[in-house]
Amino acid sequence: MPGPKPTVVVHGLDHALAAARAAAALGTAIRLGSGPAAAGYAGAAWFAEIVRAARRAHPDVPIDAVLDCGDSPGMVLAALRRSVGTVRFAGSPAVRGKLEALARAAGARIETEAAAALDLAGEADPEAACRRWLAAAGKPDPP
Repeated sequence: MPGPKPTVVVHGLDHALAAARAAAALGTAIRLGSGPAAAGYAGAAWFAEIVRAARRAHPDVPIDAVLDCGDSPGMVLAALRRSVGTVRFAGSPAVRGKLEALARAAGARIETEAAAALDLAGEADPEAACRRWLAAAGKPDPP
């Protein structure tokens, strides 16, 4: 079974497009992630549109995405309404269980842990940073 796609935390359309260009150049899949609790300050619609734009610009690149909803069930519900396929939720297990049932019905998933990721905040050359990250992520671990 293949491992998880390398994750790049994006903070705007320019970051998402840079990550997709780097993935296209290297012929690899990529996962776009939002910043911590970004659903609360940027919104699910914003993130969904950034992901759609990256997919339109690079239809040859398998692009997965995860929106961090912090501990807000309302943000998870908004993300599900916007067809965000994967959300991260840090709230209580009891609430998570109810949200997971709704997510399954919507064809979505809820995660609780963030994977290792390259955060593009502050990167002077986001595409070059993504190329380095993706190239390193594609190498097998030493024995």
